[in-house]
Amino acid sequence: MTDPTGASADGFATRAIHDGQHFDPRTGAVIPPIFMSSTFVQDGVGGFRDGYEYSRGGNPSRDALQQQLASLEGGTHAFTFGSGLAGEDALLRAVLQPGDHVLMGNDVYGGTHRLVSQIHARWGVELSTADASDLDAVRAAIRPNTKILWVETPSNPLMKVADIPGLVEIGHAAGAIVVADNTFATPYLQQPLTLGADVVVHSTTKYIGGHSDLVGGAVVTADAALAERVGFQQFAVGAVNSPFDAWLTTRSLKTLAVRVERHCTNAQAVAESLVGHPAITAVHYPGLPDHPQHALAGRQMRGFGGMVSIQLAGGVPAVHELVGRTRLFQLAESLGGIESLVCYPSEMTHASVKGTELAVPEDLLRLSVGLEDAADLVADLRQALDSLKP
Repeated sequence: MTDPTGASADGFATRAIHDGQHFDPRTGAVIPPIFMSSTFVQDGVGGFRDGYEYSRGGNPSRDALQQQLASLEGGTHAFTFGSGLAGEDALLRAVLQPGDHVLMGNDVYGGTHRLVSQIHARWGVELSTADASDLDAVRAAIRPNTKILWVETPSNPLMKVADIPGLVEIGHAAGAIVVADNTFATPYLQQPLTLGADVVVHSTTKYIGGHSDLVGGAVVTADAALAERVGFQQFAVGAVNSPFDAWLTTRSLKTLAVRVERHCTNAQAVAESLVGHPAITAVHYPGLPDHPQHALAGRQMRGFGGMVSIQLAGGVPAVHELVGRTRLFQLAESLGGIESLVCYPSEMTHASVKGTELAVPEDLLRLSVGLEDAADLVADLRQALDSLKP
């Protein structure tokens, strides 16, 4: 597999631990303090110390996280927000005008689709979708007024893998910017900016946060002009994350590489153990050789990720029965934490797109494979599946 690298000579794990994380110059504390201050004393009117005036506009804890994220994604500018959707909204506001068109993959997070279809559409923004794993379908769906080509890869929840360089070629030929949601892959497994994308977005709540104890989002780019517009939205609208949440996210990023390695190993073991089970009609995981984009994932990503989706032969009744029988796979929304979760997207994460072209199969469950012992996770799923009524 390829090993995407950023601009720094240091490796990924080294940058994750050190970039933006200078020791405190006054005390020598190895871990920078949390700057829980809303405002900063000025040396005379307009005499800002290190540029800090008010925490909506800038805070050392948030700046440290933003420097860390920019480095890990191979960008030059990063902005962090109170949630992933807040970051996406700032990006959309920075780019779009009434009459502009967004082309989105037809298998993205339901909240992203809802943000455009139910919020931005009210202000004259157009939205359509296409299968992002099919370059011809994307090319055919481009319009003269397309300003954003939005892709999520691997996709949520069917784990489709999109050819980022191919989409970049299509998007740029049409004069659109290409936005890649890198939440599932994380910058450890995939760096869309190095593959030509213009912007990367994250729900940092997920793998980057990694411990199910914070909510946040990020926008990363290497385009200075676009960064200026996103930065203005961040300041003017103010949906920033708190200094404490920024510090928690920074802490978590330092272990991202080792955590994601374990997520990938466990997910591969879980996916392979489920193939062929009579209660299952399909296992969706890019690490399986029969996945439609297995070879592409191998070229584009460092590993295949920690997310697995399955479809059950027993349909909706089997879904409800299985989620009541697992012990380690807890029924909850979200993903990417150290603990394993099972989610029913049709009624949970993707309920807002029921009845649309993004509707999720009702027999599908999404597994966020955690860091527990792989054998225990396999045993938990197998006992639940074996108990399903034929």
